[in-house]
Amino acid sequence: MSRNERRAMRKEGGLDDTAFLKVADKFIDVANRENRTVKATELHLAFLYAAARYSAYVGNVILKVEEHEPFVEHMMKQYQEMLRQNLADPNLAGAQADPSETLN
Repeated sequence: MSRNERRAMRKEGGLDDTAFLKVADKFIDVANRENRTVKATELHLAFLYAAARYSAYVGNVILKVEEHEPFVEHMMKQYQEMLRQNLADPNLAGAQADPSETLN
């Protein structure tokens, strides 16, 4: 994708791979800040709930999905693939279970 194509995509509110990861990093930064006072085991469930809540909003209000189950299946597959990719990430595999550590 050319620079002009990336700029056009961003202007329309789209995300290329780099912009996608930058947005994701902003959410991870929030998690890292919250992890100073909230256990990671509680925090990850709060983030999962927030993702589900926002996805339901997008499905109902933005996409106006009439059939919920196909949308749920699609979102579950997306999450499963992302989770598998991140679990296989060697940068996370060696991380310590110290709750004071943050995700980079």
